[in-house]
Amino acid sequence: MLRSVSSRLFRQVVRHNSTDTSLILERSINRVQLLGRVGQDPVMRQVEGRNPVTIFSVATNEMWRSGEGESVNTGDISQKTTWHRISVFKPGLRDVAYQFIKKGSRILVEGKLDYGEYVDKNNVRRQATTIIADNIVFLSDNIRERV
Repeated sequence: MLRSVSSRLFRQVVRHNSTDTSLILERSINRVQLLGRVGQDPVMRQVEGRNPVTIFSVATNEMWRSGEGESVNTGDISQKTTWHRISVFKPGLRDVAYQFIKKGSRILVEGKLDYGEYVDKNNVRRQATTIIADNIVFLSDNIRERV
């Protein structure tokens, strides 16, 4: 065991001190978790030459109390709703999402952020942020009973 730990450490040191940057592999994380309610029933789209995708939106709410005082009970309560576009490409999950997710359902979505561009119908270039889902947890009772 000590030998394997020391050999891994040695390889990391060699990679770190190497002048060849192709040997250095950095770790990174692109992970998102959203807990919220579905904004509209999912749609399934098929783009030419690509696998189908199920698309829907999820709303998350942020609440805070604004005010001058330090007391917890003073100030007005404010709320901000943020809408997130969810895309499901994973074949089994894509079909389950399309079949069982409904507007108003409470779900937990896990996935990664994806940034892209598209040209709208007026020929204007737009940017879009999408969550590529790789796991969905159904939290509404009516959905859990049907799955």
